[in-house]
Amino acid sequence: MEAELVALATAGATTLVQQMATDGWTRAKERLVAFFARHGTADEESAAADLDIARAELVEEGAEEQTEADITAEWRNRLRRTLRADPEAAAELRALLKELAPEQRAPRATTEVHNTVNGGVHHGGVIQSGVSTSVSFGGPESRRRPG
Repeated sequence: MEAELVALATAGATTLVQQMATDGWTRAKERLVAFFARHGTADEESAAADLDIARAELVEEGAEEQTEADITAEWRNRLRRTLRADPEAAAELRALLKELAPEQRAPRATTEVHNTVNGGVHHGGVIQSGVSTSVSFGGPESRRRPG
């Protein structure tokens, strides 16, 4: 059961931090404040203040990647403590996560493309790609430019 609570707290913290940088933050914050207040880990005023501080740190110009990791860890621990103190809160947190991030990780549609290259003389490879980060043919000798 502990592993399940940790996984749920991790998902909750990740979603919370992602929501901090969206236009839907105000709605998400209201729902999270109510969640923490209902489950006795903070009153509404202090939960709202803590969330505001975390968001300000996250969206601060020049905020480092480590800042996001620190904020996520902080809220993961807070959610884990809340779930330990009130295991009934798990169902509410799951519902809240579905509400806040319903489209999370929807699979992308894929399209197959078939091309045929024919006729003429071809002195190199033919590539069609949506994204190519690195393509090379042959060894170092083939990369030399004629002089």
